[in-house]
Amino acid sequence: MKITALELSKPQLMRAATYASVGVAVLLIAIKFYAWMMTDSVSLLSTLVDSVLDAGASMVNLIAIHYALQPADSEHRFGHGKAEPLAGLMQSGFIFASALFLIVETVRRLLDPSTVENSDMGIAVMVISIVLTISLVLFQKYVVRVTRSVAVSADSLHYTTDILVNMGVIVALVVSAYTDWLWFDPVVAGLIALYILHSVRKIAIDAIQLLMDREFDEPEREKIFEIVLSNPKVMGMHDLRTRSSGPHQFIQLHLVLHADMKLRDCHKIADEVEKALLREFEDAEILIHEDPHDIEEELPDFAKEEAHQPEG
Repeated sequence: MKITALELSKPQLMRAATYASVGVAVLLIAIKFYAWMMTDSVSLLSTLVDSVLDAGASMVNLIAIHYALQPADSEHRFGHGKAEPLAGLMQSGFIFASALFLIVETVRRLLDPSTVENSDMGIAVMVISIVLTISLVLFQKYVVRVTRSVAVSADSLHYTTDILVNMGVIVALVVSAYTDWLWFDPVVAGLIALYILHSVRKIAIDAIQLLMDREFDEPEREKIFEIVLSNPKVMGMHDLRTRSSGPHQFIQLHLVLHADMKLRDCHKIADEVEKALLREFEDAEILIHEDPHDIEEELPDFAKEEAHQPEG
């Protein structure tokens, strides 16, 4: 029986994305290494180095996602999701190191320029690399859309930059083949290195924000307020706190209910609110605290500023 991507669970999709990225990276290393040996192109060397580091980063991802998907246990009661942003941070280190190596190699080749051999073969290899990488990135973007995986998202980002890198290498090989501009090949490699440094910034910042338990984006937080306050028995809410940990989301809030309600009724309303939130945030772990409406709580300043009451 044939299984399509739509039939795979989120954990299976995340694992499939890591296996695909490692497989593509290893294949690209093999064909780029052969092409570099035949051409001696520094821009082709740049993309070879990038693929080697891609393979290392993808292996880190594979291990991190395997760990992040493990269920919560007695020592990690919020799960193991932080392994994902840790992997993203390690990826940024891999990519930053590759950019520094390319800058050094660019300077060396500018000081001692040399011709590029067998350009046609190098161009063919780059075209194959682009086709493989585009296929991988399309699959990764689908997985990110379904799972919201931070590690797969970081992986997808640097493979997306690889597409542009490979296009730049094709341009460098064509120019080197038909002109005597020996400086063009290392200049392209240098521009690629600068682009890699630019792209690594987003990967590192996203990973750090998740490790620091950054709140959901504002549209998602407003959606939570909208869902909660749509229940006619809810008199207000405050102290909304949200965070993500790998594939897991956590939402906690204080629900303001009428002071004369029975505990059983309060619990029933909280359950209704939780179910409504789970329809929008299906993988979230939700914690709701019920407050009587006639008691004023001491709240942090940020909680006071965004306390909500139902309209009307």
